Amino acid sequence: MMSLTCKTGIKAVIYLASKRDSGEKSGTKEIADFIAASEHTVGKVLQVLVKKNLIKSTKGPSGGFYISGTQYKKPIIRIIEAIDGPEIFKECGLGLKKCSSVYPCPIHDDFKDIRDRFESMCRKKTLDDLCGPMNIGLTYLTI
Repeated sequence: MMSLTCKTGIKAVIYLASKRDSGEKSGTKEIADFIAASEHTVGKVLQVLVKKNLIKSTKGPSGGFYISGTQYKKPIIRIIEAIDGPEIFKECGLGLKKCSSVYPCPIHDDFKDIRDRFESMCRKKTLDDLCGPMNIGLTYLTI
């Protein structure tokens, strides 16, 4: 389903969202260390997300990446579409190029149901929904 890069992007943005109330900005290294990801990958992903206006950044000694109030309320599907593209929700579970209801793969019906429910969840869940439980210790980005 989602690429490792996309999962890294989601974790990075959730981390940024968790710091929104304090007004803190975070650097690439800090984010990469916290989510146990490659600093190079995190840097590339964050630049894509800045260009898509899903996060913000400032340069200079007090610079870094951060989330605005309106970005905080965006659904996570925006992150997935920015990194992996919207076609991720149309892909075959076995990776076949021509899987469809007319020519289904062996797991087509079951996978389509899971994929559709996952897409629906991503359209509904906002960063606020995901980082709220994390901020009070109910969920975690790393263990």
